[in-house]
Amino acid sequence: MQHRHERVYIETARHRITGCLTLPADGYRSRLSDFLNGSERDFVSLTDVVVELIGHDGPGTAHDFMAVARRHIVFAIPESGLNA
Repeated sequence: MQHRHERVYIETARHRITGCLTLPADGYRSRLSDFLNGSERDFVSLTDVVVELIGHDGPGTAHDFMAVARRHIVFAIPESGLNA
C-alpha cells in the first residue's frame, strides 16, 4: 500500500498540536476525516510534532513522535487548509 504524509493541525481542550500524519495515498481512509472517524483506533500517531499549551505564550515543544487520544481531539484540519 502506498502512503503519503500530511501535515495536520489538531486542537484538544488544552493543546495545539502540529505534526505529520501518515495516510493511504488514495482510496479507503485517504482523507483526514475518514481517518479520524475510523473506530478501529483510539490514538492518532504523529511524527515531527510541535505542541503548544493553549493560553500560554512562548514556543512550543518539539517531539519526534506523539500519540494523541482520538477522544480528546476537538478539531483537526490539514495544515494546507490554514489561512495565513
